[in-house]
Amino acid sequence: MNIEKFQESMYKLIVETSTNLPKDVRRAVKSAKEKESAGTRAAMSLATITNNISMADENVSPICQDTGLPTFKIKTPVGANQIEMKKAIQTAIEAATKDGKLRPNSVDSLTGDNSGNNLGGNLPVVKFEQWENDYIDVRLILKGGGCENKNIQYSLPCELEGLGRAGRDLDGIRKCIMHSVYQAQGQGCSAGFIGVGIGGDRSSGYDLAKEQLFRSNDDVNPNEDLRKLEEYVMEHANELGIGTMGFGGETTLLGCKVGVMNRIPASFFVSVAYNCWAFRRLGVKVNPETGDINEWLYQEGDKIDFASEAEKETAATATEEEQKVITLKAPISEEQIRELKVGDVVRIDGRMYTGRDAIHKYLSDHDAPVDLNGQVIYHCGPVMLKDEEGKWHVKAAGPTTSIREEPYQGDIMKKFGIRAVIGKGGMGPKTLAALEEHGGVYLNAIGGAAQYYADCIKSVDGVDLTEFGIPEAMWHLNVEGFTAVVTMDSHGNSLHKDVDKSSLEKLAQFKERVF
Repeated sequence: MNIEKFQESMYKLIVETSTNLPKDVRRAVKSAKEKESAGTRAAMSLATITNNISMADENVSPICQDTGLPTFKIKTPVGANQIEMKKAIQTAIEAATKDGKLRPNSVDSLTGDNSGNNLGGNLPVVKFEQWENDYIDVRLILKGGGCENKNIQYSLPCELEGLGRAGRDLDGIRKCIMHSVYQAQGQGCSAGFIGVGIGGDRSSGYDLAKEQLFRSNDDVNPNEDLRKLEEYVMEHANELGIGTMGFGGETTLLGCKVGVMNRIPASFFVSVAYNCWAFRRLGVKVNPETGDINEWLYQEGDKIDFASEAEKETAATATEEEQKVITLKAPISEEQIRELKVGDVVRIDGRMYTGRDAIHKYLSDHDAPVDLNGQVIYHCGPVMLKDEEGKWHVKAAGPTTSIREEPYQGDIMKKFGIRAVIGKGGMGPKTLAALEEHGGVYLNAIGGAAQYYADCIKSVDGVDLTEFGIPEAMWHLNVEGFTAVVTMDSHGNSLHKDVDKSSLEKLAQFKERVF
């Protein structure tokens, strides 16, 4: 094989996977969009999502800033040099990271150091399998941490909230899958996709679940029982009312694929791999002699171009909401915050600071590097590139899942006088109590909309704590027209708590045996 050509092919695959949503996923997003009523939070979210997809197309930039942990699944003819292929993939990963197509996501699990190039410690994940076909089949999935953290595994029999006992049979499996959708809420950037693995041991069950995400969203399961199960879940999971971003709405799930393997008598696992709407999964057929791409996978049918309709909808939304949008500019007063309530649409102009896991832990033990009184913290780990003059540019900057900061957030807000926090998926009771006591607000941005929000960032005015790595540093951002929705206010109200409660009540209607 021409290994240099193979390396070029892998670079193309990585860039396309990160920036160009596959056709089957686009069809699922369009279908969801058509089901929502105009003027709802869900409709607004899906308009932002489709706009973001178009911007990623145009900019050839990451759809979502969390480009995940790259996982390759490769089938090779007998005799292919897998060692050289893996080295070529690693080189391609490093080049794509340097070019801003991937965020540096490889962190040493013991020291916390970021390698800066997405390599190290058995990353990226590359899984080889031999077959008797005369071409190389390479598939790549970029699955971000927000949805990865909503993966779940059940050991049957078990008791499930809202559904009661799930036994060791097809109906027990059904209950587990329905519960998996409920427990994800909006934290995995719903509306999402799930892959389900039935059987195996703990590790092979999760592998099987993730393998289902490599199936086309349009395929039909050849196993009749599993086909009926997939159809049941797709019909009824969307009756839970969780909706896009957990805002409520008609579509919570965009796809469900189920696989099965044998197990040992003592164990019965149901493993669920959750994936966000930004379902970045592509594949190629590669010539084993030349290393060239012969065919792209997951590209059947016409490509849906959201650009023109997104422009119309953005304009219509702006006109409709013009009088309702509340503009905030830091430093923000407690009085301004107390006037906000759940459901308000907020536009932020001026300064905000990013802060993720490392920053929150740091701030709990140290003074802040800047004055945060009256300021806005954005839960975001952006993709950044530095130009030849040493100036930083934001390539992608959507919100990260906020619940990880729950142990720190309320205390940090009170300690430093922070008035607003932006993220996705909501936060818990400790933060809600602090918002009420201190006079703070939680704003939910649209998860995965990394190009949409990057466009709102007009300049990078500084950065602190770069020793934590690019995603975890504190970036000083100057923004204009950064829009988000109040989902937790200073009066003890939480949309996330309300949706959780209502969806649990709806989940209970699926308690009775079906299969």
